[in-house]
Amino acid sequence: MAETANPTATARGHRKQREGEVISNKMAKTIVVRVQRRFPHPRFRKVVTAYKKFYAHDEKGEAKPGDRVRIEETRPLSKTKRWRLIAVVVRNEAETPVAAA
Repeated sequence: MAETANPTATARGHRKQREGEVISNKMAKTIVVRVQRRFPHPRFRKVVTAYKKFYAHDEKGEAKPGDRVRIEETRPLSKTKRWRLIAVVVRNEAETPVAAA
């Protein structure tokens, strides 16, 4: 059997990838990613912006709110989680405000 350089890439085949913004990381090993999609309205041809939330697995807990991340489709990991974090594309440099008590 011939060895390949990256056996997991060939075994997985083509999986969907999305890029979006992390809006929450309050769950253990889970992030919520908001993905933006722009398309012309079927009837009126005006460009419409639609958003969708995806729950993604973040094993190392590296993504923070405001980061731009790339996620990839995977097998179902829980009732709602079907995506996993691939990479943090752009880190959020702004400080997150602390809620006053």
